[in-house]
Amino acid sequence: MRPNFYHHLHPPTIPARQARLRYTLGAGGLSVYLMGVVTVTGILEMFYYIPTPAGAPLSIQELTFLVPYGWFVRNLHYWSSQLLVAVAGLHLIRVVWTGAYAPPRRFNYWLGLGVLVILLLLDFTGYVLRWDEGVRWAFVAGINLVRSIPWLGAGFYAGIVGGSEPGGSMLIRFYTWHIFGLMLAAFILATWHLFRVRRDGGIAVPPPGDRRDLQRIDRFELARREALAALWASVTLFVLASFWPAPLAAPIEQAGGGVADAHAPWFFLWIQELLKFGDPFIWGVLVPSAILLVIAGLPLFLPLAHPGELGEWLPRGNRAAQVVLGGILVVIAGLTLLALLPHG
Repeated sequence: MRPNFYHHLHPPTIPARQARLRYTLGAGGLSVYLMGVVTVTGILEMFYYIPTPAGAPLSIQELTFLVPYGWFVRNLHYWSSQLLVAVAGLHLIRVVWTGAYAPPRRFNYWLGLGVLVILLLLDFTGYVLRWDEGVRWAFVAGINLVRSIPWLGAGFYAGIVGGSEPGGSMLIRFYTWHIFGLMLAAFILATWHLFRVRRDGGIAVPPPGDRRDLQRIDRFELARREALAALWASVTLFVLASFWPAPLAAPIEQAGGGVADAHAPWFFLWIQELLKFGDPFIWGVLVPSAILLVIAGLPLFLPLAHPGELGEWLPRGNRAAQVVLGGILVVIAGLTLLALLPHG
């Protein structure tokens, strides 16, 4: 079989042991696929979305209830974006817990971390674009966190909001960032990230002399496995989009209202819970930023896995990094569960 353009995007062969699903989790390829679904469905939504406080919730309702199959496109966009954040986070965990960020892959690890941060911001700005009562926390508490930054906060707040109070200017700015700024940055960094995977030698494996299994699979088998993973992801998306609709609430009546009964999107619930500890700048800005810097610094300040240990889960050489990331995940999961518990 002659390789086509898609096949040429893959290396001619890769080690069979490290190509197993239980090693890669398919997270990298699934992230690319889900990003494509988010992009296509988002473009379709742009034909109907009106980025004004009055028009945004009504246009979403029109798309959901009046446009043929509009509800399905919107649900696909919602669920693919949620799964994208989850799968990209799983990919980060896999890279750290297999030690696959050592040089020459250290820079690409930072690129991937940057992509994950941008995906979170994309999901957050897309969440705000609903402009209904369900997103009140996002634009009130979220932008107030920006305003809490000493010296720079007032300027950042004015730049985001476009005035003294949230309203139409803020919505059009979030829409612009969502469609152009963040999406363009995600595309550039993701493409660079994929290019560096090939340039850095593909998947992390031990040197030939340390490998227990020298069997390899070719690019055709790799493409077949990717297609099968995409098929299962599509089935999952179709089921979720068919039976679990994307959130929809009443239009916002007053942008500056309270947030007592509102909730952050699921991936920021842990920050919402942190805010209960005190100063919003410390708990809502400094602590999350410090966590991000710690994750970024894992390849710099903690021991790396020995080359002979690569290609397996939980190598002994980078055990400290595994513990640090595991501790961070436990804290985030615990805070998220606390945020989900009913408060009487």
